[in-house]
Amino acid sequence: YGRTEIWERHRHRFEINPTYLDRFRAHGLQVTGRSSDGRVEALELPDHPFFIGVQYHPEFLSRPESPHPLYVALVQAALSRKEVPRLDAPTPALA
Repeated sequence: YGRTEIWERHRHRFEINPTYLDRFRAHGLQVTGRSSDGRVEALELPDHPFFIGVQYHPEFLSRPESPHPLYVALVQAALSRKEVPRLDAPTPALA
């Protein structure tokens, strides 16, 4: 996002039970977003090419001419891992 504070519409009334946060952290998940009252809004797995879970609706702020930052990041992550076909590779036979 490039900002320290963002505004998003919260998804639903379900929350992450804080009892499990230490267990999540022990397995590499990081809390990367909290609401103003301290609730967990986003979790990320930093060592994964793209792993983020959010409790808000990125689709509500996304438009074709102005996509939400999460969608842009997903496409960028996919493109960075795209395998480019080699020109000298044999063409697979058609069945």
